Amino acid sequence: MPDNTTSVSDLTRAGSRAIVIGLAAIVAILGLAAFLLFQNLPDTNAFNARVERLFAENTNLTEQAELRLLEILAQSGTTFTEVLVSYRAVIFVLMVFASLLLVTALVLVLALIALNRRLAQVQKAGIQVSSLIISRAERKVYLNDMEFNLTEAAVETLAALAEARMDGEMLTGARLESVITGRREPDCDEAAGATRIKRLRDSLGNQIVSELLVRNIARQGYMLTIDKDVIRMI
Repeated sequence: MPDNTTSVSDLTRAGSRAIVIGLAAIVAILGLAAFLLFQNLPDTNAFNARVERLFAENTNLTEQAELRLLEILAQSGTTFTEVLVSYRAVIFVLMVFASLLLVTALVLVLALIALNRRLAQVQKAGIQVSSLIISRAERKVYLNDMEFNLTEAAVETLAALAEARMDGEMLTGARLESVITGRREPDCDEAAGATRIKRLRDSLGNQIVSELLVRNIARQGYMLTIDKDVIRMI
């Protein structure tokens, strides 16, 4: 038992480290991509520098039209600088948003994996029921701290399964139909009992509860996977 506990603890720690490393890797990759992207963007002052160079190299431009052209180029450079700065801000916001989306997606995937493992463990162990109270008069079932309002047929089906569980028996579909209707078992159809089980599960609504509470064992029949001592009929 200590070896198993140690193994589980090691696996848990390894899983936690993998999660941290995965998140760090995502952030690092996006950070590197953002750095390279910003590095390869043109300099915001490149256009202004070229315009200044034109001014410096063409001091002999004295005509009004020529000077006006140089002024337009200078204004264009300023506009280009402002646009490029805004692009940088937009790219930065998009990179941050992409990082958050990827991290969120990774966390959700890991959460789904953990939930599936937990559900598999619960399915193997069966549902832990501390009390099952069946009230035929009220057509209600109290399972632990949950209350279910059932149809009369669903209550009768669950009651038959509960009585069989208290007697340590298992009911086939035909026998279940016989117990409920009072007819002879050879006269009952296996499919009729299976239909009652399906309607009972539909009435319970909670798929996990219904699938784990009422179990179908191949070629043997149906049974409640709970301790018979927790069952009460009122």
